[in-house]
Amino acid sequence: MPLAPDLVNRPALPREPGADDSAFLRVWRGFMSARVIIAVALMLLLGLLYSLVPTRGVNDWLMGLCVTYMAAAILVRLFMRAVPPGKAFDPQWVSTIGIDLLAFSTLQFLQAGGVNYLPLFALPVLTAGVMGSTLLAMGTTAAVTLLLLVDAWLWVLHVPDDMASRFTQAGLTGVGYFAVALLANQLAQRLASEESEARRSRAAAHMQAQVNELVVEHLGDGVLVLGAEAQVYSANPAARRLLGCESDVLAMPFALGSRPAWRPLLDIARRTIAELLPQAGEVALVTAPGERHLVNVRTRLTEPQRASAQSLCVMFLEDLREVEAKLRTEKLAAMGRMSAAVAHEIRNPLAAIAQANALLEEELSDPTQRQLSALVQQNVRRLSHIVEEILDLARVQQQQAAPPASLALDEVAGVVCDDWVRQVQAGASRLYLQQEARGVQVAFEPEHLRRVLVNLLDNAIRYAGQEPDSIRVTTEAATETAWLRVWSDGPPIEQGVQRHLFEPFFSSESRSSGLGLYICRELCERHGAAIGYRRAPAVDGVREGNEFFVVFQRPRRLVGGSAPFDTMAA
Repeated sequence: MPLAPDLVNRPALPREPGADDSAFLRVWRGFMSARVIIAVALMLLLGLLYSLVPTRGVNDWLMGLCVTYMAAAILVRLFMRAVPPGKAFDPQWVSTIGIDLLAFSTLQFLQAGGVNYLPLFALPVLTAGVMGSTLLAMGTTAAVTLLLLVDAWLWVLHVPDDMASRFTQAGLTGVGYFAVALLANQLAQRLASEESEARRSRAAAHMQAQVNELVVEHLGDGVLVLGAEAQVYSANPAARRLLGCESDVLAMPFALGSRPAWRPLLDIARRTIAELLPQAGEVALVTAPGERHLVNVRTRLTEPQRASAQSLCVMFLEDLREVEAKLRTEKLAAMGRMSAAVAHEIRNPLAAIAQANALLEEELSDPTQRQLSALVQQNVRRLSHIVEEILDLARVQQQQAAPPASLALDEVAGVVCDDWVRQVQAGASRLYLQQEARGVQVAFEPEHLRRVLVNLLDNAIRYAGQEPDSIRVTTEAATETAWLRVWSDGPPIEQGVQRHLFEPFFSSESRSSGLGLYICRELCERHGAAIGYRRAPAVDGVREGNEFFVVFQRPRRLVGGSAPFDTMAA
């Protein structure tokens, strides 16, 4: 059936739950059900008259018409689907309005059973007015009015004295039908327009809710949504990580006071809810042995949806370590623009100071003065080391990516370890070299591998003990990769520190620049390798220690310089 003009050519709306149960479909089902009810009523009425008073004009042909109409109404209700708004014409009006007009006019003209069937014409008029366009509504009403006038004319042929009253009644009834059709059509158009706008609003709200949920889920800061009783209704992954329940299955809502470690957050939430004012502060969350988070906490209150509803408390958790890491990254970006020039300018005066100090030391005999000269020399070496690290970083960032060279892993690792032992004067008993990748070639520049391995060894000796084999360097070979492991028997690294090991300017020591491991990572990524850390036992399986490992790509399998991160879980 034709539909209201304002619903034609509307753009498609995003699908949402319950969209199929629209007002249009509910009204359509109502009209089709009404047709079935009227068909059953006609069938029962004419059947009763046929059985009781067979002389009242009810015959087998009229009973067949009622049965056919009832069957058509039932079939339309059960099997035909309403066309949703958007089409200008639908031929199914023939199976509804057309059949109604044909059946009702036939019964009225034949005066079946001596019953007046004119009130039944209200059904097709309302159907056209509510379900169709204004043109269809007016056309259907005009057809009904003509049928009423024809019925009045046929009546006048038998009773000429009633001509004025019959035609007046038919005309007034037609005018009333026109008014009803026009009013029903305008109300239907208004309902359809409001429903369309409501669906658009719901779709927009649903889309906005999905976007908000996606943004909150991927925020770096933790977000908790709490009720009046400090019940947590929502927690994004960052908040779960800071709370130490990232791997736990917690049913929502859960109480913020259910764990003692969350007590500082509970106190801030209660103050916010009690005072109805935003709160801010820094708290320390100890969620696991050896894992301590310094968290910046901010709370905000939402506006209540109803006058009787309570506000929700939204708590934002910011890991201060991550904030510091961002600051370090910004420092790196700023330093990258000037590090090379500054380092070169510093290196030349340092060389002059070192040379002058060496010449001065030859003339000194007083032990106190020689001690001061040694202190100058020590600090000059420290400054020179920092300058070299900054220059190394600048070189790594400025170098263009090129196909890496191929080297023998065991051979280069052995030479670097020997040179390092002689340079740092560490006892040979403290370093144990185990080579199990003989003849294996890896895609890496020899000088870059030396820099990576020396940095890892310098880092290991800083925390290793004095026992024999307190530092172990191991090489291994796999089908498509090769491994270099540097193990030391130092104490465990805190979980909070582990996440920032390879970030620039991050160091647990004040005398370190925090660039060594970052340079190692940059060099490894440049050669398609991966570097990582884990707490692992030694080869003998007795002691545990800190292990830094590098996973190399074999030259024949190197593709695009992508690091084999899936192997880092080994």
